[in-house]
Amino acid sequence: MTRIDDPRHDSEAGRAEATLDTTRIDDTRIAAVRALVSPAVLLEDLAVTPAVEQLVEQARADIARVLRGDDDRLIVVIGPCSIHDSAQALEYAARLHEARASLADALLPVMRVYFEKPRTTVGWKGFINDPRLDGSFRINEGLRRARELLLQIGEMGLPAGTEFLDLLSPQYFSDLIAWGAIGARTTESQSHRQLASGLSCPVGFKNGTDGGVQVAADAVVAAGAPHASMGMTKMGVAAIFETRGNADCHVILRGGRQPNYDAAAVDAACEVLRRAGLREQVMIDCSHANSSKQPLRQIEVAADIGRRIASGERRIVGVMVESHLHEGRQELRAGQALREGVSITDACLGWEHSLALLHDLAACVRARRAGG
Repeated sequence: MTRIDDPRHDSEAGRAEATLDTTRIDDTRIAAVRALVSPAVLLEDLAVTPAVEQLVEQARADIARVLRGDDDRLIVVIGPCSIHDSAQALEYAARLHEARASLADALLPVMRVYFEKPRTTVGWKGFINDPRLDGSFRINEGLRRARELLLQIGEMGLPAGTEFLDLLSPQYFSDLIAWGAIGARTTESQSHRQLASGLSCPVGFKNGTDGGVQVAADAVVAAGAPHASMGMTKMGVAAIFETRGNADCHVILRGGRQPNYDAAAVDAACEVLRRAGLREQVMIDCSHANSSKQPLRQIEVAADIGRRIASGERRIVGVMVESHLHEGRQELRAGQALREGVSITDACLGWEHSLALLHDLAACVRARRAGG
């Protein structure tokens, strides 16, 4: 007698062995699959406004002009190591926007709005992955809250920059980003280079975690070329994307086994770029390995960079600074209240030190301009 339910196969009408049941060999380590909101739905619910659209377009153009040598201002990407609280992020944005008016002749401030955090082992992966900070992983909520925040910051008149880590998440908010970064752990990733080649904003590639600049130079070359790769459309459908290449990419020096922000390191990096046929220009991250993750050391790093800019250095096109409302960092622990305005990832400068740093850098740019 033929068994109606053969445990080895899923049967279809009229065929005994039509559909192979692969449940024993496929998705064996997947605990659950949940629905993901399509980018198109989120973009319709939280549509970009004309004012934000104009802001993002202008900021991208301004940054590109600096990268091409047509604007002598310094790009400054500054803000929290990571966003974990929208209200605190908006308070920081309001302070930075207020300061921007007196700095705009010399600096191009871009608020660091990082939603995704790469982890060396495990840990909180960022506002999109776990917006409630409790391990509930409400990613749809995180995507919505991230886009809402970017729109609010944009409505203030402040450009935003972020790190692109996940390959699908840019479809949800990249239209609101003026400048993007590819981190040290992913600079060598072919998928991230392909992503950057299709992004509409300028993109900085960090040097490798060991401090090697060649990998970042290779990434700039790769991102400047056309590619064909798989991805997800705004409608949430898998598709093949053919990119045109991104001519507004650059290298970020973030240190490695030792700092690489000094004059010799800039010379060495620019030599690598020259050999690759690229513009001899770098952005310098004042934090991470360049400050040994000691937040106050960012002040020393920025001062050193500023002195060289004031003396005529033009190959340094920007700096990055990790800054929050209050100095330091704190651990994220279940059941323990968080201190307001303090980072839960890397330690940051407080606002007062950050504001002084910005004005010092602006003075250095003005001094370079006055010196011809």
